[in-house]
Amino acid sequence: MASSKSVVIAALIANGAIAVLKFIGYLLTLSPAMLSETYHSISDTGNQVFLLIGIRYSGREATRGHPFGYGKAQFFYSFLVSVLLFGIAGWESAKHGYNALMNPHVEHAKPVHLLGQTFDPVYVNYAVLIGAILFESYAFIKAYKAMKIEINRRDWSGFREAFRKTSDVTTLTALTEDTIALGGAGIALLGVYLSRATGNPMYDAASALLIGLMLMGFAIALAWENKRLLLGESLPEEEENDLRTMLKKSEGVTEIIDFRTVYFGSGKVIITADVAFDPELDTGEIDDRITQIENEMFDANDHVKKVYIEPEVQEETASQPVV
Repeated sequence: MASSKSVVIAALIANGAIAVLKFIGYLLTLSPAMLSETYHSISDTGNQVFLLIGIRYSGREATRGHPFGYGKAQFFYSFLVSVLLFGIAGWESAKHGYNALMNPHVEHAKPVHLLGQTFDPVYVNYAVLIGAILFESYAFIKAYKAMKIEINRRDWSGFREAFRKTSDVTTLTALTEDTIALGGAGIALLGVYLSRATGNPMYDAASALLIGLMLMGFAIALAWENKRLLLGESLPEEEENDLRTMLKKSEGVTEIIDFRTVYFGSGKVIITADVAFDPELDTGEIDDRITQIENEMFDANDHVKKVYIEPEVQEETASQPVV
């Protein structure tokens, strides 16, 4: 949790400063790509605010109305980010770029006078975008390291598998957002440069459109990933099978009748199981076996936070008709 929060705070500071600088660059040059990048950075900043709210809200203690706590708040606020921020920002960016492509015209920005010097305002765009790449690189490295730690801890093959399986949507969102931000700043820089070098405004406009499409693509991917967790996803199959096997081999267990896992927050899993025990065990011995099994599962997987094992009478389960 602390790692996720530090990643988000780093991205919030970087994106807030970058958004202001990009907007200044747009006002000076009226570049479509700079306006798209302004939308992008504003949405990124709002993204971090929502994620911080999700982290704070998810840390609330469990209540009678929410007996398992508020862990899923992170999934909800990350979903809001994808729909409200990146969807809208992506649409506005793409629409602005499309309009600029359909109605191309060269903007003649006035020279900038600063500290007794006069210079072409396009250099403001260059400086802002290069600065954005540096800031975003810093935020990207922090998010990359945080995700890499989870990949190594869970023995995943790489980032593709992590994107499909991780429950740490806060770090996932930050990492993906920083990746898109780096790509967007690079595309904008190239578009602004080519338009100035060739005198053709189409490059700048095309960059704005491409940035918008990237944002909308990210919105769809992020919404899809949060959907699986909001709907109650289980542990990855191999991890669930390892826990099931552990339970099956536990002393006194004769049969696993039902076994289920589900995420109830970032890195928080509930296990429920109906288990048949050796009929020669008395109630006290069964309770001891259950306590031992719970502790073994907590040790085996750090995402397991709650375990509920319901003992079944073997003779009754054996006599039930097969469905």
